[in-house]
Amino acid sequence: MRKDVRILLVGEPKVGKTSLIMSLVSEEFPDEVPLRAEEITIPADVTPERVPTHIVDYSEAEQSDEQLYQEISKANVICIVYSVNNKKSIEKVTSHWIPLINDRTDKDSRVPLILVGNKSDLVEHSSMETILPIMNQYQDIETCVECSAKNLKNISELFYYAQKAVLHPTGPLYCPEEKELKPSCIKALTRIFKVSDLDNDGILNDNELNFFQRTCFNTPLAPQALEDVKNVVRRNMTDGVKDNGLTLKGFLFLHTLFIQRGRHETTWTVLRRFGYDDDLELTQEYLFPLIKIPADCTTELNHNAYLFLQSVFDKHDKDRDCALSPDEVKDLFKVFPYMPWGPDVNNTVCTNEQGWITYQGYLSQWTLTTYLDVQRSLEYLGYLGYSIIYEQESQAAAITVTRNKRIDLQKKQTQRSVFRCNVLGARGSGKSGFLQAFLGRNLQRQRRIREDHKSFYAISTTYVYGQEKYLLLHEVMPDFDFLSEADLACDVVCLVYDINNPRSFEYCAKVYKQYFIDSKTPCVLIAAKSDLHEVRQHYSLTPHEFCRKHKLHPPQPFTCNSTDAPNKDIYTRLTTMAMYPHARLRCMCSCNRCTYCLCQNLLRSELLRSLKAQLRRVVFNRHMAQADLKNSTFWLRASVGATVFAVLGFAMYRALLKQR
Repeated sequence: MRKDVRILLVGEPKVGKTSLIMSLVSEEFPDEVPLRAEEITIPADVTPERVPTHIVDYSEAEQSDEQLYQEISKANVICIVYSVNNKKSIEKVTSHWIPLINDRTDKDSRVPLILVGNKSDLVEHSSMETILPIMNQYQDIETCVECSAKNLKNISELFYYAQKAVLHPTGPLYCPEEKELKPSCIKALTRIFKVSDLDNDGILNDNELNFFQRTCFNTPLAPQALEDVKNVVRRNMTDGVKDNGLTLKGFLFLHTLFIQRGRHETTWTVLRRFGYDDDLELTQEYLFPLIKIPADCTTELNHNAYLFLQSVFDKHDKDRDCALSPDEVKDLFKVFPYMPWGPDVNNTVCTNEQGWITYQGYLSQWTLTTYLDVQRSLEYLGYLGYSIIYEQESQAAAITVTRNKRIDLQKKQTQRSVFRCNVLGARGSGKSGFLQAFLGRNLQRQRRIREDHKSFYAISTTYVYGQEKYLLLHEVMPDFDFLSEADLACDVVCLVYDINNPRSFEYCAKVYKQYFIDSKTPCVLIAAKSDLHEVRQHYSLTPHEFCRKHKLHPPQPFTCNSTDAPNKDIYTRLTTMAMYPHARLRCMCSCNRCTYCLCQNLLRSELLRSLKAQLRRVVFNRHMAQADLKNSTFWLRASVGATVFAVLGFAMYRALLKQR
């Protein structure tokens, strides 16, 4: 809603423009009236809508045409004043003033007009018969008010209607000729209905109506009031109420009724609560709330956001198969002005055998959007009504900004849930296959993917020590001469080469030496297409020699040419490395040379060392405390205690080893 209202009064000389302003201010008819009243500002606390109001007078005797044009351009609403006992002043409304105002305003942003018939105390008849045809001819005219500055009749009402015409205009909502809501208003109210229909059954039941009422007007409806509303709809249309709930048609009818009865502020209150501006577009402030993201921080959805998205999924998964069919996806996005997900999304996340996005895939896509483009995620949550349903100030409440990555490295732990792995390699090395295999698709399924539906991203969940984490794979285009900061910014790097192509490894070696040799980012070499015959690479070093020289783990064999879903162990390892990059600093593998170290090995070894140290401390302390005791009971107890600790430690080590 506007922060202030500017009202301009125009009209022929001697019709009483200045008298109306002075009567409003002093609450009495002035004995002496100046040619023009000074601009008056009415404070917000004394206006019905709690908005500061500026009232501007116009005098032909004191102002030039240029000054008039400037005032017209600044006005939010214009009151054209005529004298009810002066026919010439009425004729001038259509012959001079309305054409003049229209010429000085844009067709797409016309200011609302109020026709004001002053000096009603001088006649016994009404001028409405003459004015009604004018109102029907010009859509910009909001209303007509007859008043008297001398008797103070309808003075306050005049300026209230003028203020209301600005804050709650009828024009964007209703077409008086057709006597129905305008398409843009129907579209906005339909979205509001769908957002409020929490179970997506096409009906607003009593609970949903009460939630809607409380959301918009801060007060619930009494049971009898709810029944009265539904009875009004029943009396006027047959399909407005169904199963004792309000249908979309009934919802739209109620707002039509509000507007026809002059209560369009009710409809505007609803529209503005759901984020709409005066042009019935969702405001930038609503869709894109301010959120600060420091450098080296990432964005993730928090627990409440995932609960909300889960409820949206359940709301549209009509057949309860834990997947969204194409029709269910369309239904979900009906509250959007466009379809946000293209066919590439089905190749970015997990789908079922029919190619429909699963529940896990649905959450993964939201996680991907939030990580890569948080502003877009905020926009999407705005369309779905997150801040309204969860009664938050804005969608920003759904976002967690992670702490700086440097702090994670210093503390050797992280609270992040999403980790990015950039996949690099020469053309044809198997990068796309590596991404699709993460989504459980073997080579046979991958061949069905259309070229224009391919995605450079893949995201799904992995489990690291029982914790669910998202791994985001990004296929980087093979342009060795230029890799942007975005191509290099990640938590772990995959360098993929084709073991059957002799020129494939050279690209990986050059990229590593150019960009990652001095980086703290963990790197892994993937020997793709391992089901094929391995050929000698045209490079000075073999892949294994290269890894030994640069203290990397040996190349990891990988293939997606299998009858079943490809093995996913490598993705768990990548996630683990991304979570614990400091583990690279110590050698824990059998070769005793490489700096690559899986955290499972590191943590198991540290746990075993801790148990051994505890055992030594217990035996030593007990030995020192009981050094003077030489009897057999002491040694028996010490031996039993040592044995128990040794058995427990070995059992825990075996359990962890089996988990690996």
